Amino acid sequence: MMSASYLPKQARVVVCGAGVVGTSVAYHLAKRGCVDVVLLESSRVGSGTSWHGSGLVSQFRSPSERNLISYSAQLYEQLQESGHNVGWQQCGSLNIAQSKNRWISLRRFYAQSQATDLDCQLLTPKEISELHPLLNVDDIQGGVWVPSDGVAQSILLCNTLAKLAQQQGVKIIENCKVNYVHTNHETVSSIETAKGRIDCEYFVNCSGLWSHDVALNTDTPVRVPIHAALHTYITTKTVDDVNISHLPFVQDYDGRIYVREWKKGLLAGGHELLGKPVTPRQTLEFQHMPEDWERFKPLYQMMKKRFPLFGRVAIENVYTAPENFTPDGKWIVGESPEVKNYFVGCGMNGNSVPGAGGLGKALADWIVDGESAYYVLPFDIKRFIGLHNNKKFLSERVKEIAAKQYTLKFPMQSEFRLARKLRCSPLYTLEEAAGGVFGERMCCERALYFNPYSKGGNAAHIMGPGTFGKPDWFDFVKEEVITCRTGVGLIDLSSLTKMELSSNGTEVVSFLQLLCANDVDVPVNYIVQTGMLNDHGGYFMVCPTFQHTRIKEWLSRHLPMDGSVAFNDVTSMYTVLNVVGPKSKELMAELTCSDMNLPPFTCREMNLGYASEIMVLGFTNAAEPGYSIFVPSEYALHIYDRLRAVGRDYGLRNVGYYAVRFLRIEKFIPFWGEEMDCITTPYEVNRGYKVKLEKDYFIGKMALLKQKQTGVKRRLVHFTFENHDLEQDYWPWGKEPILRNGQIVGLTTSSGYGVTLDKLVCMGFVHKGTGVSNEFVTGKNVKFEIDLAGKKCPVHASLHPPKIPVITLDSTQQYSPKVRGKVQIH
Repeated sequence: MMSASYLPKQARVVVCGAGVVGTSVAYHLAKRGCVDVVLLESSRVGSGTSWHGSGLVSQFRSPSERNLISYSAQLYEQLQESGHNVGWQQCGSLNIAQSKNRWISLRRFYAQSQATDLDCQLLTPKEISELHPLLNVDDIQGGVWVPSDGVAQSILLCNTLAKLAQQQGVKIIENCKVNYVHTNHETVSSIETAKGRIDCEYFVNCSGLWSHDVALNTDTPVRVPIHAALHTYITTKTVDDVNISHLPFVQDYDGRIYVREWKKGLLAGGHELLGKPVTPRQTLEFQHMPEDWERFKPLYQMMKKRFPLFGRVAIENVYTAPENFTPDGKWIVGESPEVKNYFVGCGMNGNSVPGAGGLGKALADWIVDGESAYYVLPFDIKRFIGLHNNKKFLSERVKEIAAKQYTLKFPMQSEFRLARKLRCSPLYTLEEAAGGVFGERMCCERALYFNPYSKGGNAAHIMGPGTFGKPDWFDFVKEEVITCRTGVGLIDLSSLTKMELSSNGTEVVSFLQLLCANDVDVPVNYIVQTGMLNDHGGYFMVCPTFQHTRIKEWLSRHLPMDGSVAFNDVTSMYTVLNVVGPKSKELMAELTCSDMNLPPFTCREMNLGYASEIMVLGFTNAAEPGYSIFVPSEYALHIYDRLRAVGRDYGLRNVGYYAVRFLRIEKFIPFWGEEMDCITTPYEVNRGYKVKLEKDYFIGKMALLKQKQTGVKRRLVHFTFENHDLEQDYWPWGKEPILRNGQIVGLTTSSGYGVTLDKLVCMGFVHKGTGVSNEFVTGKNVKFEIDLAGKKCPVHASLHPPKIPVITLDSTQQYSPKVRGKVQIH
């Protein structure tokens, strides 16, 4: 492989960074026939941090990650078998647990992996010892063996992928730093480099540690939120008296270490309890980082405990270098929301090798086809907001992210501790005083539940120890749900994304008719609930808070070119309060001095206390009767105080997000942020809504019509647990296998406790290649079970919400979200 001697004047695609991700993008573009590609590297191919890292290719990950990693493993194996040395060895992996909770976690993940076709096995300590005789298993609970896992060497991968890309026509130019990216009408137009200027249609930022700074050097700066933290690993001298070449690599999650074979010796590293950020200046000296043995020593002690061999084999090298991490520990991939045709592939969180192959293919497909065949929504760069790119925020958050690689995560009970209290409702301090225990989403603080016995102080507002059974907050949340069903609850939903669209005429209506699946041409002061779809008919607005950037970008890119429609992000301008429950009408009537004759799904401006012209909606996000109040933030404290004061006579209680989750799931309504799927069916997308399929045009219509004609291969099903012990049994938390007559037919998406039913409930997609009929779900001889960490629990399946008492605001008017119409499936 030779570097090109000159910089072309133009290319279709310019890729910045010849590390393992950048070379993968170039290789896959060439495979797709896109050879008008220039790969730029500021030094030499693979000279960034690609020489550094473990090279572990572990597929024992979430399904969305595994799809990309499995492709990587297959690619590396094919390259190796074709005579290209990439250091690939399919040695398998052992994932072991010391603690009881970790063992439960591994069994839950094992069950999920079985449902998504990963070949893996649960092993006892004895079986682990037989498979890997060098391991000390005295304190091990068990483990999971994944035979298709393996190891590769990133520097060899870089060189191989670059060589193959070059052979197909890609130009590689080394010692050519990217200085600036120019745009034309917010679309990539040209790149300024150390060797001159090159025009291009697409730019792909795969700059690793430097992706953040490269992205800022753009006419319209692009946000790539990554930050470096130190990572240390060691290699030993050759082990002469033991053959270790065939042994699987080991991940001891509780011990926070990994160990693999390396050149007839061992390579081992790990993740400390708190990561150490690396300053931007230090990244310039990344190949000369000083050793920090005191930080690494506890990990080394664990290595010697787990592998007694370390006690007699000398360390040959200690490698300390920065690795880049993202604010949520997930990769970053996709087209930036700021600049069209500006793509990003980075944020590999300490190990580039497992994701590089799949991400390279996903990005290449995205550029060539306009979309990726892989489900990459969890990694889409549009999941971030501006605050995520703040360097002080990143420096603080990376300490925790670097450590979380092996930290045990309890579902709905694991929250970040660092870089908090950044985006707060005006009511935060009052809710904190009321015993609020907060979680964070998109840097917004949201009360998850309220502990009425809290005595104040920071410790009182931190979630307690996690569990896979009944959580310690259960009784608090149950009482909040009961309050919403029998009295009146007050819910702060200020973090929800809020957009204001306007036009001089009816242009805004036409604009929304294009984007929305439901008919939005309704009278003034009426409310429409609708899905905003992509070209495949999938949900576009799933979690309003989480989808903040995606919504803004989607609206911006579809605005009329004539400027007839304008929109503003008014999220921070309004505090949103839901007043929920059968007594909410009486409370609001006293507060507004009106009769509150506000029909469901309508809105009206009202006076609340001393505040005038406050928008009140006859709708709540908790699927209970009540009202949503959109309050200009300067009035928030006053209205909150008035609600609390007047609400004492009605038994008003603060309610958090977990209670909203319980309220919604019992009624078969997905909670915001549930990872449903990118491609869905008319019934799933528009559950409870009437879709205008027969007339008008809107984005996604053809996909919905096609799905309606061809039939439904997946159905969203509601499950109620039978004979489940709330106190002793494990709980469902989402992503559990669904079994029909003993065969796995899907995974749950979410779960909760049905207070009215006094049972745990789940929802999840049931699939069958030939189509899912009503009989397939509710047939007489059909038996459904949910796998809870290996225990099969019987459940009752239904295509409709359970029959629970309908609570109304008065005797003459019923208000229930389930009577909104539905799409018929043929």
